[in-house]
Amino acid sequence: MPLTLSHTAPTLLIRRNAFERAGLTRALFDEVLNLTADEFRVEGSLIAVGPLVGEEAVGDLIAQLEEAGLVYYDDFFELSGNWPEWLQLFVMDARA
Repeated sequence: MPLTLSHTAPTLLIRRNAFERAGLTRALFDEVLNLTADEFRVEGSLIAVGPLVGEEAVGDLIAQLEEAGLVYYDDFFELSGNWPEWLQLFVMDARA
């Protein structure tokens, strides 16, 4: 089932197999970002983290993912959350 994305702030989309391969856990994200249940969603082979408030939070998280061995664009991607309110976006892994 596709995940709905917010138009108000960025969301990071991470391929689940890359997330698991790097040994990442939800607890690690909660420790840094204090996420709610709606800010860390897993659907099939895709993980959505966000909406994330603040440019610093997004930049820091991208750096941490890269330090863990994930590759931007191949393993994860940031959607800006910068589109009009009248437009609703849904995402899902194309290979699912």
